[in-house]
Amino acid sequence: MNSLHIFGAISYHCRNISSMGKAVFTIVFLLISNIFMTLAWYGHLKMEEMGWLKKTSLFVIILISWGLAFFEYIFQVPANKIGFVDNGGPFSLFQLKVIQEVITLVVFTVFAVVAFKNFELKLNHLYAGICLVMAVYFAFRK
Repeated sequence: MNSLHIFGAISYHCRNISSMGKAVFTIVFLLISNIFMTLAWYGHLKMEEMGWLKKTSLFVIILISWGLAFFEYIFQVPANKIGFVDNGGPFSLFQLKVIQEVITLVVFTVFAVVAFKNFELKLNHLYAGICLVMAVYFAFRK
C-alpha cells in the first residue's frame, strides 16, 4: 500500500471521527509536521558539526532540506484538510494558522535548547510565549 492510499484511507476514516478526535489528529499531525519543518530549516546548522556535511555544497544541503520538507507536507496537508471546519473539522482557517504557529515555536524552542547548548532562554522569550498564549485565546474567542 503506497502513501497516497494510506492518507486517503486516513482522510476517509476521519469523516466518522468526533470533532475532538479530529482536533487531536490535527494537532498531532501538525506537531509531527513541525518537527520535520524545524529539521529542514535549521537542522543543517547543527549537522554541520558532522564532518561530511561541512564539506557538502549548499546545493546538496538544500536538497537534503527539501527531502525533509517533503515529510513535513505529508503530515501538514492532511492535518489542515481534516482540521478545517469546511471539511468537517473543528478549526477555522485562522485557528489552524495560530495553532500551527504556536506548535512551530514550541518545537523550535525545544530544538534550540536541546541541539544548541549555547542557546539560552531569556525573559523576553517568556514574554513572547505569553503573547502566543494570548493569540490562541483571541483566535478561539467567540
